[in-house]
Amino acid sequence: MKKNSFTRREFMQWSGSAAAAGLAARVTVLEPRRWWASSGPVPPSDTVRFGIIGTGTEGCDLLRASLAVPGIECVAAADLYDTRHISAKEALGGKNIETMRDYRRILDRKDIDAVFVATPDHWHRKAVLDAVEAGKDVYCEKPMSHSVEDGLAMIEAVQKQQRIFQVGSQRVSSILYAKAKEIWDSGRLGMVDTIEAAWDRNTDSGAWVYPIPPDASTETIDWATWLDGAPQRDFDPKRFFRWRCYRDYGAGLAGDLFVHLLSGINVITGTDTPPLRALSTGGLYYYKDGREFPDLLWTMYDYPSYKLVLRCNHNNNYQGEFFGFYGKKGTMLINGSRLTFRPQAPSAQAEDYSIGSWPAQMRAAYLANWAKEHPQPAAGDFRIEEDDEVFTPPPHYSDMADHQANFFRAVRSRQPVVENEIFGNSAALGCHMSNYSYFHKTPAVWDANAKQITS
Repeated sequence: MKKNSFTRREFMQWSGSAAAAGLAARVTVLEPRRWWASSGPVPPSDTVRFGIIGTGTEGCDLLRASLAVPGIECVAAADLYDTRHISAKEALGGKNIETMRDYRRILDRKDIDAVFVATPDHWHRKAVLDAVEAGKDVYCEKPMSHSVEDGLAMIEAVQKQQRIFQVGSQRVSSILYAKAKEIWDSGRLGMVDTIEAAWDRNTDSGAWVYPIPPDASTETIDWATWLDGAPQRDFDPKRFFRWRCYRDYGAGLAGDLFVHLLSGINVITGTDTPPLRALSTGGLYYYKDGREFPDLLWTMYDYPSYKLVLRCNHNNNYQGEFFGFYGKKGTMLINGSRLTFRPQAPSAQAEDYSIGSWPAQMRAAYLANWAKEHPQPAAGDFRIEEDDEVFTPPPHYSDMADHQANFFRAVRSRQPVVENEIFGNSAALGCHMSNYSYFHKTPAVWDANAKQITS
């Protein structure tokens, strides 16, 4: 970490609302970690070769981010939509890799060490189980599972085959969240009993109303294979391209966005267990287009040492991506890419309300005695709010590249990843509990002994 001086333009760009509010915040630009980079070119013999299963929007983003990670090479891509074979090559800068519909051809290749699974949620279990049984290490996009049963089966298979497995919630590897964890671990927040987070959007794209490509048809898409155990339906391009809207394939707001919030909070707080209980509310207010998930979702979670409230709203984006950690000694906020720490005023304060009915002499004696027992902090021991601490990553920082680098470091070293199957499953269970509560209109309770959600 290093501190930089700022031009006015940089200050406005990086410190955002703190600058707009006129606060004299101390802004620190965090130093990216380059621990994955080698001192020189990686020899071909040490290059990790990988394939990718699923080259939709997220899959192509993963491929673009992989170009920033040295010592790795994508050599194959599979997708059930033929046009995405072209997209995968373009995402890699025009590299002519092998492409196919059937991902088992990737798993059969002996020169491939690892695979990315970037399919819709309902395909995660099958793709991951096939990959680890073929001896491949796996990077699986979030949410890890489509159901409680899927997650448990994935944990069992990964551990049985002793494969490296990482879930793709990239904030777990972010330098900004590492700084937030440092503040949490330092005790500067004091006792924290309340955490809240939100991820709001207000665009059709943010609500998954993606345009249908003009060449989408049963000729270019293997629809029957894509369904994979889901109820049989006639070809419906909306379900294929907007799959997050439907329970057969996705997990709605919880699986798309709550999982990011839960993963970020879990890595900051050191939590690797599911919530004890969840209670959801919300509704489908605007996007009444046949989707099955709400466009507004609130969930309150019980954890052993704090309460957590999450919200996602597709109809207003004023707050955007936000986290708030509220402690007895301080408050920590993450607004997008800006982290702010602000100390709380001392909680010990002389009573000034009820003593209004006391005689003046009695009041004076109480206040004098209170001041004696509660000496004021020495100069510099307490900072007023105009001295907020603000942290931000540098421009163009990619936590997705950091997260991939973390995975490939583990593939090489066989050391633990930062987001393994247990961590990823705990976050996914929080999503499943949110949806269970919403659709059943009842609290969702995690039964750790039975390993199931109950009411």
